Amino acid sequence: MAVLRFKAARATMKNTATLLVTCPDRKGIVASIADFLYRHDANILHADQHQDAENNLFLMRVEFDLEGAKVTLDNFPGHFSSIADQFSMNWELKGSQRRARMAIMVSQYDHCLVDLLHRHQSGELDCDIPLIISNHRDTEHLARFYGIPFFHIEVSRDNKAEAEARQFALFDEHQVDLIVLARYMQILSPDFVKRYPHRIINIHHSFLPAFIGARPYHRAFERGVKLIGATSHYVTEVLDEGPIIEQDITRISHRDQVEDLIQKGRDLERVVLSRAVRWHIENRILLYANKTVIFD
Repeated sequence: MAVLRFKAARATMKNTATLLVTCPDRKGIVASIADFLYRHDANILHADQHQDAENNLFLMRVEFDLEGAKVTLDNFPGHFSSIADQFSMNWELKGSQRRARMAIMVSQYDHCLVDLLHRHQSGELDCDIPLIISNHRDTEHLARFYGIPFFHIEVSRDNKAEAEARQFALFDEHQVDLIVLARYMQILSPDFVKRYPHRIINIHHSFLPAFIGARPYHRAFERGVKLIGATSHYVTEVLDEGPIIEQDITRISHRDQVEDLIQKGRDLERVVLSRAVRWHIENRILLYANKTVIFD
């Protein structure tokens, strides 16, 4: 019955578009965009903006209704190009009718994967998950339970290039838009990262740059930390230094043992990763200067 209700909800999905704009800051940008949409009978549903004075940069997100509008996803560029040129805009338009296609990569820890799959099934993550890839078989039963194709691809120092080539082929075959590393414990090659710029989201603990390497929670416990956290970010060629999407923390006391730190860290990791994924597929993120702006 839940599946039937979920399908019905999808059938009544709104036909909207989201415009994301980045350009040098100057007067008249908001007025020009609003006037353009008004003249084309497009009703604005949500609008948010941000000015970065240091970089003289203007960023904006506008969601508008396509029902009854004189612009469509296809003809929008031709109509909007004069305004974009006038303000030297970098912009993109995303339609709500096309659901993002998300691949999940995971190793042995399953807490982030379980959270993503549950939120997807409940409708909180409005996307399609056409495949799960893992270098271990520990999570295969979860993929089977949720009815998602599972691909086991072993990765070693000797076969890394071959393994990634198989992964690329699967991403192409399934027309993947976003790749989520749900505790995938492998370092991606520079070629991998270059193929999917700003389309790979990772999660890790927030001890970095302290406690680098194995057993970070054990080392943090030995140091007597009072806060632990988790960070989600876009993957770049510089390891764990891509634009940060979301972070969260929780307090630690002298009563907490290593096992408590690990459990609290996992709780943070799954929530922080799911937030980042949701904001990405809802087109709420704009990137600049190795930073992100997250619009409400």
